[in-house]
Formats: sequence, C-alpha cells, structure tokens
Amino acid sequence: MADYDLILRGGTVHDGLGSPARVADLAVKDGRIAAIAPVGTVAGTASEEIDARGLLVTPGFVDVHTHYDGQATWSQRLQPSSGHGVTSVVMGNCGVGFAPCRPAERNLLVQVMEGVEDVPEVVMTAGLPWNWETFPEYLDALAERQFDVDVAAQLPHSALRVYVMGERAAGGAPTADDLAAMRRLTAQAIAAGALGVTTSRNLMHRTKAGALAPSLHSEEDELGALADGLKDAGRGVFQLIPAPMGDADDEFALMRRLAQRSGRPLSYTLIQMPTGDREAWRKSLAALSQAAADGLPMRAQVAPRPVGMFYGLDLSFHAFAYHPSYKAIAHLPLAERVARLRDPAMRARLLSEQPEDTNPVNLKTVKSFQYSYAWGSDADYEPDLSQRLDRLADAAGQSIEAFTYDLLLANDGHALFYQPGANYRDGNLDAVRTMLGHPQAVVGLADGGAHYGMICDASFPTSYLARWARDAAEADRIPLPQAVAALTSVPANLAGLSDRGRLVPGAKADINLIDLARLQVHVPTVVHDLPAGGRRMHQRASGYVATIVAGTVTYRDGEPTGALPGRLVRGGVAVPA
Repeated sequence: MADYDLILRGGTVHDGLGSPARVADLAVKDGRIAAIAPVGTVAGTASEEIDARGLLVTPGFVDVHTHYDGQATWSQRLQPSSGHGVTSVVMGNCGVGFAPCRPAERNLLVQVMEGVEDVPEVVMTAGLPWNWETFPEYLDALAERQFDVDVAAQLPHSALRVYVMGERAAGGAPTADDLAAMRRLTAQAIAAGALGVTTSRNLMHRTKAGALAPSLHSEEDELGALADGLKDAGRGVFQLIPAPMGDADDEFALMRRLAQRSGRPLSYTLIQMPTGDREAWRKSLAALSQAAADGLPMRAQVAPRPVGMFYGLDLSFHAFAYHPSYKAIAHLPLAERVARLRDPAMRARLLSEQPEDTNPVNLKTVKSFQYSYAWGSDADYEPDLSQRLDRLADAAGQSIEAFTYDLLLANDGHALFYQPGANYRDGNLDAVRTMLGHPQAVVGLADGGAHYGMICDASFPTSYLARWARDAAEADRIPLPQAVAALTSVPANLAGLSDRGRLVPGAKADINLIDLARLQVHVPTVVHDLPAGGRRMHQRASGYVATIVAGTVTYRDGEPTGALPGRLVRGGVAVPA
C-alpha cells in the first residue's frame, strides 16, 4: 500500500500566505497536505506522482463572489470557474438566490434572477429541482450532490424578504414582526451552514420587466435586522453592493454602521464608475483605511480588470436587441436571424426604429453598445480608446447604428464586442492597481454562474495572475507570493474557510500546478449546455497543468478528469491543527 495518495515533485511552492517561494516536494494523504519538504526528502511511495519541476504549485483559488445558486442544483461542473484554478466557490451574493422560497413565490425569484443576473427563465424552469423550501433545506439538497469544486452558500436578502413578506416584498415596508422574522431566519441560516447574508442597493438590479429587486425596497432598519441575525449567530459575513451612483461617503457610513451593529466582517463591491463622482472610489478607500484603523473588519471586493460586458447577436444585448422589428425575430435560430438581417429592407427598417422596453436598464445597456470594441482572436481587456465603436463611427461619418449593423453580422453573426464599463474610465487600469494594492482589498466580483449572455468574468483569477504578477511593468507588478495569497488565503479568510487557501501540513489539499509562462485567458465562446438547451458564455484558459481538489486531480491541461470530489461546505471552517 502506498504511503501517500499523491506526491508533487520539485515544484516551486507558494504557500498562499505570502511567504517566499521554495522548490520542494509536496505529499497528499486523505485529502490533506501531509508533508512539504526539500526535493528528495519526502520518502515513501504514492498512488500517483507528478513531475512539477518548472511549475508553480499554489493553493487552489477561492472565489468569494459567484452566483452558482441555480447551476449547482443541475450541474456537477461549475464552469467556467473550475477551469480557472478555482477550487472553492461562495455563492448567494448580491441578495439574489432561490432559498428560502415557498412554492407560490418561485416565479418571482426566477424573475429576479433573470433580470439581475441574466439567467434565462426557461433555464431555471427546466433546471431547478425545487426540492427545498427553507434555507437549511436548500443546503441539505446541495449536500447530496457532488461537484468539481467545493461549494458554499450565503443567505440572499431578496429571497428572505419575499419569504417573510410575501407580495408585500415588492414595495412594502416591513412590520416589526417581519424584521424579527428576518433576524431569526438569518441566524437560523448561519447555524445551518450559510457563510453569511447578502444584499444589494444597486438600482440597476431589476426584473427583466423593470421592477426593482425586493432588497432595493429596504431601509436601514431592515438591513440592521440582517446584521442582528449575524450578531445572534456569532459568525458569518455581511456582503453588500452599495448604491453605485449614491453618495460615496453616505454609502460607506451606512456599511460602517452595519459592521458595527453585527460585529462581523463586511465586504462590499468597489469599482471605478464610468460616470459620476470621479473620486468616489478614492473616498471609499480612505474610509476603508479609517475603518481598519478603528478595528472594524471591513473589506472591499475589487475586480482585477475592467468590469465590462459583451454584445453580439448570439448574446443578450446588442444595438438592435430592443428594436421592435428585431424583437419579432429574436426567437429564431442565429443563422436564420442573420439571413433576415442581411435583407436590405430589414436593415432600413431597423435603422429607422428606436429601442422600446419597460426596463430602463435594458435601454441604457443597448445604448452603451456604442462604447464597446470589436474583438478578434485575442482577449483584449485594455483596448485602445481610438478603436471604440462610437469614435470609429464618427470618423466614418456614420451613425453608430449604421456603422455597426454589418459588423454585427460578421463571422456569421458570431462577432463579439466588449465594453469595459467600469474600472476603465480613462482608458487605463491605474485605479484598479491602486484598489488592488489596498491592504483591505479582496479580489472578487467574478460572478461565475450568472450573466450567461453578457458577462464572462469567472476568468478573473487567471487575468489577475497573468496581468499583475507576470506582465505588469515593474513599478506596478504585484510580487508573486502576494498575488497568490490574494487568490487563496485572503478570500478564504474573509469567508471563514481558513482550512484552505494555504499549503501547510493539515490544510485541505486543494492545489494548482501552473505553467506561468503559458497562462492565458482565451476569447469566450457561446455554448448551449444549460437546461432546455440554454445558452451561456464559456471561457477557457491555458497554463493550468493540473487542478486538484481534496487531493484528487480534477483537471489536466484544462480537460476534466471525470473526478467530482467537491462537496458543500457548511459554516466557518477552522484552521487545521
């Protein structure tokens, strides 16, 4: 019988805690790190040995901001995240999810998820088993499943509000009894294994028809009830999206009060907005520094590249998506739509129309198509401003609609356009680098499992490591040990999962073997592998030689091995002895 299950020989080991790298052998036994020692000193045999010479050996990445709440109930592979070195995901962010939920309220939660996170209604209708009602029952349902990564969940505020208030959740104010119930159910969810509670104050979070997500009707007393639930439970994280166009000082002051009230860590979304107060993100960072100095455990979730979206005929949005004549053919297969759009009469008709929809966010989104860039064979997240579509249209003396009409039909309608909406206000990533460098920042906001037809940011970990630890100019480069920690122990600690995100004896054996020189994010493609044949964007990476979950190899060179060692993770997990 072998002494170990797995030995990685001669790799450059980064422990995930920021320590200097060392060349070593690493042994795994029973899903845990058994030994890390100088090359040649790990004696004994293993069921499998991997030659890791010339490769980075890192902890598996921990993604604290995903939306796999639905996908985890119908799929065992949490792609795209699991293809980018992620071995643990935390879902239920932004206040949206599917539990708790009574049967009569299922349709409302589906509508909210469809509008906020761009998951098609037909996909959820076909895919969700609804074998739960309470949040603890939802966790029990997940505990019966197997995955290619570990999965942890948070309690979503919008679902909780609907569960407590019923129809009144769509705009009414909670009663004292409602607030007491929210507090009690929050504590109950944490006791059952939720990692925290989440909410949103982003007015762009609406149903597809335009109604505000239920959490948007909340005042501070209601958010305080959630904070009290965390306080009662004695653990858990409060995750929040502040109002992105609200006053930065007021929004931070509210979050600070919630952190004080709960006595628990609070994490929030921080991005450089494309319009509005140019200094809002700096004000937030300054207030975050003061909070840290005052001993408050607050963290800013920061994206490592522009927070943008894609447009195309095979995606959710493009310049004509809400024109009446296009909506009449939107249900047709792509090839048939392309054929119709090549008809000169259809072209003239569409160019004469204006977009129409009840949801102002949808209208704003299609209007923003003019600020996007045409993508070719390379994933260019830092495009030259001179190549933006509106500027090219101006140079050609055409309207944006006329200029882009034929561009949309390129590659038989598969043409892809990228709009770096946030974090790219001045055509550079200077603000991103400053935010990433803040000691209370956490790499987050990847949104895996959501925005199937408009955003594909689950590749954030790959982008971060390649862009900032390898390719950045020397003055901006993030040292590799620090960069690895930012993807591993730092988010794991925030989520209360301190048994992972580090390569130390006794820790969970979630590991990546990475060829840093080959690490690359590829252009997303559209696949139809969701329930009911639903569409989503998928994005692959190169450079991951192997990904290991609980000591079992799940991916080799980006291809799945078939192993599914991932499980539901409940509650805060302590540092191993």
